[in-house]
Amino acid sequence: MTTYFPNVNKIEFEGKDSKNPFAFKHYNPKEVIAGKTMEEHFRFAVAYWHTFTAKGSDPFGADTMIRPWDAKDPMDSAKKRAEAAFEFFAKIGAPYYCFHDADVRPEGATLQESNQNFDEIVGMFKGYMKDTGVKLLWNTANAFTNPRFVHGAATSNSAAVYAYAAAQVKKSLEVAKELGAENYVFWGGREGYEWLQNTDYKLEMDNLARFYNMAIDYAKEIGFTGQFLIEPKPKEPTKHQYDFDAATTIAFLKTYDLDKHFKLNLEANHATLAMHTFDHEIRVARTNGMLGSIDANQGDLLLGWDTDEFPTDLYAVTLAMYEIMENGGLGSGGVNFDAKVRRSSFELDDLFLAHIAGMDTFARGLKTAVRLKEERFFDSIVEKRYASFGEGIGKDIVEGKATFASLEAYALENSEIKNASDRLEFVKAQLNEFIY
Repeated sequence: MTTYFPNVNKIEFEGKDSKNPFAFKHYNPKEVIAGKTMEEHFRFAVAYWHTFTAKGSDPFGADTMIRPWDAKDPMDSAKKRAEAAFEFFAKIGAPYYCFHDADVRPEGATLQESNQNFDEIVGMFKGYMKDTGVKLLWNTANAFTNPRFVHGAATSNSAAVYAYAAAQVKKSLEVAKELGAENYVFWGGREGYEWLQNTDYKLEMDNLARFYNMAIDYAKEIGFTGQFLIEPKPKEPTKHQYDFDAATTIAFLKTYDLDKHFKLNLEANHATLAMHTFDHEIRVARTNGMLGSIDANQGDLLLGWDTDEFPTDLYAVTLAMYEIMENGGLGSGGVNFDAKVRRSSFELDDLFLAHIAGMDTFARGLKTAVRLKEERFFDSIVEKRYASFGEGIGKDIVEGKATFASLEAYALENSEIKNASDRLEFVKAQLNEFIY
């Protein structure tokens, strides 16, 4: 087998005092934290698209990343890319990976040819997965890049495009079954609108629900038992996407009685674009019993697009991990690094350094989140802040005994109201002490 990363051996845990850039300082996969190993907590996955297909181009510049798996023939590239990918998975120590169909196989002149290309690569994947023990966290269909999806896929105004998208998802579900995927993700890359006045909003939403119901039916037909996930995003590429954020997506699922079949795959940078924090989105999902998996990255608060940077913000990751711990973990989901190295980080070794940074950041976030839980830091703050609902008239409200009449009587007898300070700055300073 060709070695695509000759400068890097398997990445090992060496501890925080290590000076080796190609070693974990905090992520020790076998270390037990709160009853589970770190590997079990995170279930780290590598994103095939950003790691192996991204070339470093941007709207103002050409590719900067020339990879050894690049070849003139698209299928030759796909095969070499697969070989390189599993070498990378093994060396970085990621137990999972994720992909879109278009990441792993070239598009053919016809749907039949695309499927044939897909089958050939899937056959390679099966062999590599058996040899390495790496598993598929989730796969999905790319129904947004090809020009046929200019008006959307499952929300397209074209029935022919809708049918093509269905055929593409059907094939991807068959692949998910064949490779033992533990989840299947729907990301509506162009499921939205540019201008409301030329959009049949109701028809598009109904058609999207019909599409999901057909997917549920076909998964049952072929015996695919993985968890279905939807990944919210507010904008980009469309002006307004239907799965805007966690709350919008949950409302859609409940409206169409789909919430029993789906959970959410939440991405940090998508939360930023929706003007939320990542922990907010996770809180909304877990409160509704809908947290399934996460895409780990971060955005730039100064930029209004999806920069997909590797997560190194300890503050944000700690709060996200706290929410995940409160959820009891991610179940069949995991932490997928939907992140890409910067355009200027174009050397092969940078792929390892970036993943090491992300994995170490999550390891530190986990340890801090566990301490916060053990010392009941947030619990004690919330309990004190809402103490008035644990007794007297507040308890009556919570227990459903209060009426407008009883509340009016209370207000008339207790006209003097004294609020207490949250001491928010002091509390945040205490949080900093936990993190740093």
